[in-house]
Formats: sequence, structure tokens, C-alpha cells
Amino acid sequence: MLHEDNHIIVINKRVGDIVQGDKTGDKPLSEVVKEYIKVKYNKPGEVFLGVVHRLDRPTTGIVVFARTSKALTRMNELFSNRETQKTYWAIVKNKPINTEDKLVHFLKRNEKNNTSKAHLKEVTDSKLASLDYKIIATLQNYFALEINLHTGRHHQIRAQLSAIGSPIKGDLKYGFERSNPDGGIHLHARKLVFVHPVSKENIEIVAPTPNDVIWNAI
Repeated sequence: MLHEDNHIIVINKRVGDIVQGDKTGDKPLSEVVKEYIKVKYNKPGEVFLGVVHRLDRPTTGIVVFARTSKALTRMNELFSNRETQKTYWAIVKNKPINTEDKLVHFLKRNEKNNTSKAHLKEVTDSKLASLDYKIIATLQNYFALEINLHTGRHHQIRAQLSAIGSPIKGDLKYGFERSNPDGGIHLHARKLVFVHPVSKENIEIVAPTPNDVIWNAI
């Protein structure tokens, strides 16, 4: 739990957790959080919990839920209008050519295999994707990148880093040579800055990285 008040609740998602129910039938985080609220506040009946945004299953870090419909509407607006500041950390093996850069691609989603392909020029049904990255640490065999998103496309960071030859550690789907033992990838939603939907105060949330050798080395 990273933040909790009457209107929003923010979780540090683990590898393998799904945010919302899907065809796997696995119990989603949304249900776990509902049960937590029901028990903690002794709430009778159905608990309201709105899913504001999602993180890919193999990814870790910040996930925001809304506890009221008012908060859900406002948070949805903040995310869709890009009024949030999202920072991710990623571990890659292949060092990007530039220490820091802005990446602009056109992403085309493939529903069949649930991937997105990054193109340098616009293609049919593609969407503009933009991010900034910089190298923040050089490890023994890897490099840690800090990424700021300007758009929120399907698998955006994974596809764009793969397109420049730096797939994320463990991300077989986007070209890394082997998977991580836990089935996750080294992509972490590190920081989120936004204006609280009700109190209007500035909220800054930072999620600790998972406890593993590589993250701990940063």
C-alpha cells in the first residue's frame, strides 16, 4: 500500500498480478483491494472500486484505484488528458546509442499475439507514441533507464525500447533472449505525480522496486 484516503487507493503491484479480471480467470488486484476495504472498514454489501489504469501483468509498480465514482471520473480525466506525470524504470542489457533521448514511433497493435510494433513512419491503424529516456545507472551487465511517458500506448515502453535494440530484461515477447525466473520483466512504474481528484493537493507517489539483485544494485 503506497497511499490510501477516502477517495483513492494506490498499490505497489507485484510481478504476475493482474489489475482487472481477464480470460485467465485469475483473481485480479481489484478484487483483492475490494476485500481489503470491506474488511478494514467493515463495509456491508458491495464495495465500489474503480480501475483508473492498468499495468501489464509482468510489470511492477504503481497502480491507482478510485474508491468513489467522483474520484474515478476525475482520475480518468487526469489520465486521458495527460495531466499526470509518469516515470518508469527499466533494466536493459544493450546500451542505447544515446545516454538520453526522445523516442517517437508509431505503434501498431496486433490483437492476435497481444503485441505492438513500433514504426518510424505512420502506418495504417498506428498511433503516435512518445517518451524520453536517460541512463541512470550502469551495472555489471546491464543499464538502468529512467523513462518519462508522453503518451500511454499498449506496451509502449516495451515496444519502443525493443525498436532501438534495447529490449527490457526478461521480455521474451519483445526480443530479450531469456525470461526472468518469476516470469516478470524488469519494468517498474516508479513514480506518479498528479493533483488529488477531490482535495486538489499535489500528490507524489514513489514505489519501491522489487527485492532482487539487479534492482537492489541501483
